[in-house]
Amino acid sequence: MPYEQYLKRFPAYLQQLTMESNGKHVTVDGHVVDYDTGPVYWGEAGTNGQHSFYQLIHQGTRLIPVDLIGFGKSLNPLSDHHDILSSNVFAQARALAFGKTEQEVRDEGPPPDVVPHRVMEGNRPTNVLLGEILTPRLLGALIALYEHSVFTQGAVWDIDSFDQWGVELGKVLAVQITPGLTSAVEPELDHDSSTNALIRRYRALKHRGHS
Repeated sequence: MPYEQYLKRFPAYLQQLTMESNGKHVTVDGHVVDYDTGPVYWGEAGTNGQHSFYQLIHQGTRLIPVDLIGFGKSLNPLSDHHDILSSNVFAQARALAFGKTEQEVRDEGPPPDVVPHRVMEGNRPTNVLLGEILTPRLLGALIALYEHSVFTQGAVWDIDSFDQWGVELGKVLAVQITPGLTSAVEPELDHDSSTNALIRRYRALKHRGHS
């Protein structure tokens, strides 16, 4: 979760790096694994994420580790805006770590029926990566950090982080399906029933209203 607008596409890069590399279910020797590999990976820049999915991280039932990336200096300093942004980095780390106990909620005096909804268990793991200012060198260091992490995970899980057969299958099937979408006449379809139905529906929508 980078608190720097210039890194707004960084989570998307890391998503591709981690999920395409380590989304595997067999070892390098071809044996089916009996443990989880390749975590689901996503993110968003700054406070945008706080207002979209942080709620699930704070109070959801699944434990979701978070990397919070901040900087001591802004590339576009404006009044105290960067201080306020950075305070959110530290506040999220603190809230995720320590949460809010039932007694702390009760001490604030809300209606009793509201208390359970405001309790946060905490103990949600985070890393805070705090750099001085975003530079090409520091960006390279961040990329190297995550690339080494992905490689290390692949080595620990004994999977091949350097192939993407699942991606290739999708491309092969797309080539087989395309003629059914582009044909000027109604094609004979020999795919599975679901794919055939989707192609027919697509063609009907595509040609609706055409003479």
